[in-house]
Amino acid sequence: MNKKQNLFQRVKRVELISKELVESLLAGDYRSVFRGPGIEFDEVRDYVEGDDARLIDWNVSSRMGSAYTKTFREERELQLFILVDMSASILHGEGGTGWNRRESLAQLFALLAFAAIRNNDRVGALFFTDRNEHWVPPRKGRKHGLRLIQEMLAFEPRGKGSELGGALRGAGEALKRRGICVILSDFKTSGYLKELRIVARKHDTIAIRIVSPLDLEFPQTGLIELEDPETGSQILARGLSPAYRKQYKDYWGYERRTWRRECTRRGVSTLEVRTDEDPAARLVQYFRRRRKSRRR
Repeated sequence: MNKKQNLFQRVKRVELISKELVESLLAGDYRSVFRGPGIEFDEVRDYVEGDDARLIDWNVSSRMGSAYTKTFREERELQLFILVDMSASILHGEGGTGWNRRESLAQLFALLAFAAIRNNDRVGALFFTDRNEHWVPPRKGRKHGLRLIQEMLAFEPRGKGSELGGALRGAGEALKRRGICVILSDFKTSGYLKELRIVARKHDTIAIRIVSPLDLEFPQTGLIELEDPETGSQILARGLSPAYRKQYKDYWGYERRTWRRECTRRGVSTLEVRTDEDPAARLVQYFRRRRKSRRR
């Protein structure tokens, strides 16, 4: 089977799984868990007694010689934009079910994209590493959704590192309308909190962290040479040492707690998805939990 045929089958498989889940579980929850739609300018009309004087359009009124007021309408359409971390560390971290970070990320990406398409909303994406590599403007329609999935699966990054701050800055500058911003990453990066706060002020922002079991506990093994896939730096890990394993677990536990706290401080909702879990099930749980919390 050639590479093109293999990619086509992968896209169709992801679409099939995602479509079934969206139809049965996500479609009803999708819109209800995000910030309610806002209002946008519609037109101006003659001012009548009882209208809010604060909405008078003074420029139009001065030209027309009588008072005119602005009218607004409810926004009917959401816009979903997904920031996708394609750094080298995403390609690592096998889970017990055979998922790796990239496969988990791809499934989450597809579910979110098809949920937006199912609700007739626009969806776009920015694929990034240590640079902003590929921008797909938000659009509607199944063909657009399939294109997004195909580009996600076929994407070959040029960079190895992860510059989330630059991705957030680029998205913040380009996205003029308020919408939903989802970040799919392992968040093994730094220097992005300022940009995260700026984006979260305008958009309903959700940080989804892809976590490998190795991010939680180190296995009981002998000496292992570990290499950072992004920088190439290497260290020796002493897997048989209880002290080393405890230090490792404590470090990553503290790092993840800090990440959740800093996101929460900036008004960003968080979700962790392990590579040995079903990403679809975790996303469904998150949607339902968030919907319940918004009803309180």
